[in-house]
Amino acid sequence: MRKLKALLVVSLFMLLSGCSFLGEINESIDYVNEATTHINTLNTFAEDAPQLVQEAISDPVAKENLEAQLVSLKQDIEEFISLNEVPAIAENIHQELVDKNELLLTEINKVLEDGQVAVEKLESSQLFQTVNEITDLMNQIENLGQ
Repeated sequence: MRKLKALLVVSLFMLLSGCSFLGEINESIDYVNEATTHINTLNTFAEDAPQLVQEAISDPVAKENLEAQLVSLKQDIEEFISLNEVPAIAENIHQELVDKNELLLTEINKVLEDGQVAVEKLESSQLFQTVNEITDLMNQIENLGQ
């Protein structure tokens, strides 16, 4: 009878350990997906923005579109920074992403004056360089589970 109880306890422990492991895997996958989506959003903005900046110089509609994109990007960055559930395996890379995103947020705040984009400040800002640095972290994120 003791052997049966011991076997049952060991089996239960192994089952619970397996559930914990699966939970960590799911949490890691969710984080990678969220970080990838965020970085893709930044990358899309970085690809589209130079053309929008050129158009915004002379076209008020393009300037409004650029402002809207910057405000939306700012919200996306703030949401990413406030992520609470980061798997242990991703803590270091997440902190690096948060640091870069905070720099990016500072740059966006510099070019947005009272909700209006200052095109001349955007052209000379470090915004695009910071987005490129964040995009470079994508390989590290993709390799989290390996």
